[in-house]
Amino acid sequence: MVTMMMLSLPSTFPNTTHTTSPIPFLHLSSSSSSCAASLCSFSHSFIHRSIVDCRRRKSKCWNMSSLPPSFRASAEAASSSVPPFPEKHIVVGCGCITVDFLAAVSAYPKPDDKIRSTSLKVQGGGNAGNALTCAARLGLNSRLISKVADDSQGRAILEELEADGVDTSYFVVSKEGNSPFTYVIVDSQRKTRTCIHSPGNPPMVPGDLSQAILSSALDGARLAYFDGRLHETALIVAQEANCRKIPILIDAERPREGLDSLLNVADYIVCSEKFPQAWTEAPSIPSALVSMLVRLPKIKFVIVTLGEDGCIMLDRHVEEIPELEEMDVDSAVGLLRQKIDGDNAIPTCIPSKSVMRLKADGIGVVNGKLFMGTAEKIPASELVDTTGAGDAFIGATLYAICADMPLEKMLPFAAQVAAAGCRALGARSGLPWHTDPRLAPFLS
Repeated sequence: MVTMMMLSLPSTFPNTTHTTSPIPFLHLSSSSSSCAASLCSFSHSFIHRSIVDCRRRKSKCWNMSSLPPSFRASAEAASSSVPPFPEKHIVVGCGCITVDFLAAVSAYPKPDDKIRSTSLKVQGGGNAGNALTCAARLGLNSRLISKVADDSQGRAILEELEADGVDTSYFVVSKEGNSPFTYVIVDSQRKTRTCIHSPGNPPMVPGDLSQAILSSALDGARLAYFDGRLHETALIVAQEANCRKIPILIDAERPREGLDSLLNVADYIVCSEKFPQAWTEAPSIPSALVSMLVRLPKIKFVIVTLGEDGCIMLDRHVEEIPELEEMDVDSAVGLLRQKIDGDNAIPTCIPSKSVMRLKADGIGVVNGKLFMGTAEKIPASELVDTTGAGDAFIGATLYAICADMPLEKMLPFAAQVAAAGCRALGARSGLPWHTDPRLAPFLS
């Protein structure tokens, strides 16, 4: 079954010289996914030109004058020299990659509407692809394990990743089938995005990944990252990483098949706002974070991202400290919220004063420290698209862990990277590079 919505596009795509006509946005049922690629109106040459041209332009050069005054002085002082890369800078990821077809509209369409897009972009997407692209731009050696088909979209996915410095030599390329792709409708009025995803076919299975390739991918790795997709293959990679004592970070966007097995071997979790309570059934986000650490004893820290409200981190403390202060975790988070400076536009971090015994009624107690991270206050005129903001936050967190960055610095750094990505259409267009002056205060 095919459901069609017509979006009439502008006559010329941004950053291309390709003249276009109206394009049907097709969403196919899973039973018809194998023929999805054949129904896509975009030619190989257009996808290739759009993505590669976008990547070669890289990011805009930001002048110091565009930074907030309170941030500019430290950026100018820190940017006089290029920050060094972390010593151990290999990160291995396994998960979702796609081609994203992004259409920005002035307002989300009503049923049976015919509307015009205000802009359109074709670029790579998918949680793992976005996060590792971000990590690569920041200076990590990013290796990605995933699967595409030998079609126009698959070739474009690989070429874009390679142009951004992501190692794609561990990809599986199927001779038949179709590569995954996603239609993304960006509502400029409400600042939201709606994703319609068509999975790749055939899907990746553990037999696609030989032991030799797996071993090579993990050689020298400082960190392994999983977005919860391709769960059977991901678990094989995660178990091998665990055997090698390579720390593991999991992106817990929502409960998925096989995710629990990945969480059981994880060291770090970064999750969406809805995940903690959905997974634990706890009455609040803070109590859900305590529940996650109680249920997952290997976890060192868990972060929940809250969009424009920043993030909360609970960092476990394993050493026994006598006579620790005990406090209800909801009350502790409430006290941190009271310390937020509402007039400060740049990302900050507010830690609890010390390690505490944090309790959640009916759930348990953990020894740990809380951190409240704020988000950048992006002017409405600069906020373009939140697609991939969480992936950018994770990419920056991967970098921060590899660089042994203090937690008080890691949270505002990750928030700054995510905010940069929200200033352009698509998940990758606005991702900053290692030399971006906005990052200089964090990397110096």
